[in-house]
Amino acid sequence: MSGTFSRYFSIILVFLITLPGLAQTVDLSNPLNAGKLKVPGDTAWKKIEFGANLNQGSFSSNWTGGGVNSIALGLFFNALNEKIKGKNAWRNDFQSQYGIVRNKGQQSRKNVDRIFFDTKYNRSIGSKWSLFANVNFLSQFGDGYNYSAAPDSTDAKKKVSGIFSPAYVTEAIGIEFRPASYFFIDFAPGALRQTIVLDKNLYVNTPDQNNYGVPIGKSFRTEAALIQIVANFDKDIAKDVNLKFRYLMFSSFKRPGNIDNRLDAMLTAKINKYVNVNLGAIMVYDDDQSNKVQFAQALSIGFLYSF
Repeated sequence: MSGTFSRYFSIILVFLITLPGLAQTVDLSNPLNAGKLKVPGDTAWKKIEFGANLNQGSFSSNWTGGGVNSIALGLFFNALNEKIKGKNAWRNDFQSQYGIVRNKGQQSRKNVDRIFFDTKYNRSIGSKWSLFANVNFLSQFGDGYNYSAAPDSTDAKKKVSGIFSPAYVTEAIGIEFRPASYFFIDFAPGALRQTIVLDKNLYVNTPDQNNYGVPIGKSFRTEAALIQIVANFDKDIAKDVNLKFRYLMFSSFKRPGNIDNRLDAMLTAKINKYVNVNLGAIMVYDDDQSNKVQFAQALSIGFLYSF
């Protein structure tokens, strides 16, 4: 467990060190800086947030209602940077989450694990339309297991995932529709997606030994999209309440009827400057992973710091 957290903090540390070079912002409130802008619409801004969530429950030995002592810890770090200069825009979006839960009598188990990075260049062709090119990465920090325990106190686990097992890298060129600053839709015919599974023994424990669609014995598979659609929303929908979601649809040339869908959503409510409540959900349909819809949900309260 400590090794996984070490990897998590190492990646965040590297990102924090390199971020200033990527996110050179302009303080528009300073008239000296504002006067240097060649185009009135030029902007540059960034948003960084990190925090921790802790959940705990305990019961006395004579508690008649039933239950099990448990503790859960979650960490997250997000960074968003966008710079607009004339007709050109560059956007970088990094999101990460990692959480573990431990019930009495069981080993620690992770309950959330995600690394996401998206970098995109846009060239405006109208007030709401632009051409774009982007690269996207999605994976996880640590190993994931399926557990079957009999009795409950004995952990029988099978590894089903790990860092870069799988991982997804997508390159896309297309057109973007942005009706508002907080919402956009990308259309990318011909997008390329690489599925990576570096652990060549992982297929044994994947559903139907499908190995996330990567041929057994191989580490990579490349797919070309008939169409890829991405919708992104990030807005304060009420005072101190933020809703963020990202929807992805990918239809490949070889199997256009087998459409992959993924929705990541997070609702965050700030109780005060440093305390927040999070409600997160992920829905996935990808027949290379499972022939059924996958769903994950988490509700937590914890510490949040943003700047």
